[in-house]
Amino acid sequence: MINLLMEVLKHAVMITGFVFVMMLLIEYVNVQTRGVWLHFLKQKPLMQYLIAAGLGAFPGCLGAFTIVAMYSHGIVSIGAVVAAMIATSGDETFVMLAMIPSQALIIIALTFVIGIIAGFATDKIFPHLDLHKSHRKLPLHLEEKCQCLPKGNLLVYMKKPSMQRVLLIMVLLLILIGYASGVVADDLMLWMKVTVVLVTLFLMFVAVTVPEHFLTEHLWDHIVKVHLPTIFAWTLGALLFIHILMHFFAVESWISNNSYIVLLIAALVGLVPESGPHLIFVTLFFEGTIPFSILLASSIVQDGHGMIPMLAESRRGFVFVKVINLIVGLIIGFTFLKLGY
Repeated sequence: MINLLMEVLKHAVMITGFVFVMMLLIEYVNVQTRGVWLHFLKQKPLMQYLIAAGLGAFPGCLGAFTIVAMYSHGIVSIGAVVAAMIATSGDETFVMLAMIPSQALIIIALTFVIGIIAGFATDKIFPHLDLHKSHRKLPLHLEEKCQCLPKGNLLVYMKKPSMQRVLLIMVLLLILIGYASGVVADDLMLWMKVTVVLVTLFLMFVAVTVPEHFLTEHLWDHIVKVHLPTIFAWTLGALLFIHILMHFFAVESWISNNSYIVLLIAALVGLVPESGPHLIFVTLFFEGTIPFSILLASSIVQDGHGMIPMLAESRRGFVFVKVINLIVGLIIGFTFLKLGY
């Protein structure tokens, strides 16, 4: 039992470390490139399905949040929201890339294409549907571009570093050592290790050179305090739950004989607007217990935290998008299951 717990803990740390460094990278890139895509989308409305699905397919919830915010401003249609939410798997995309990288890339590509088709079809079937409240405005949080490379002295912020800066550097250093040495990633593919090591080295440079506001507001308060504990807790819990389930119960046999019931359960669990429950099905697929079709259906329906802002903007819109995604997920999942995938 002790060996089981240690193995689960090591995998949880490995996955959380990968998720953490990739989220930090995306946060940095997002702030540095702020506003470029927004002007383009306003000028090219026919491209909104492609852009929405692209933002959704991007790992994390940022793209999904952005699409909801733009929908509240009337910039994109409800079909674009559908496209984004089908394409996104939220923070779970990072986890799938860590655990099942090859299959994760296939899922990203499939949900991207399915999202574009479903988004276009939604607007064609419901051409005049407008579920957003025009008097409400969700802020896009467009801030001034961060001057993240101080001129003349890159180490100026290290003269009197804050506690958050020191802790962030220490965490990144531990991740770097863990991945480079193989302590927490001994069975990870080489390209994944190299990627994490290179990204972590870059992020250590970022942690040293960015101003205090950026480090505190974007990296520490947003990623470390909000996302990191949740990701680790859900990852550890899901891994532990699956290992115990597989150890004490004949789950694999039951699932193999009840694939359609499991498909329905996976799709229904995807309705929950939360990052975490989907990890159960990622882990089951990783263990070889469920087929690809069930994981794909779950990925289509679930959207991490992406739809949470929609609850504040439009509860009818929230229900509408979730129902559309559920229908699409079940149709695609059933089709792939029938084809033997």
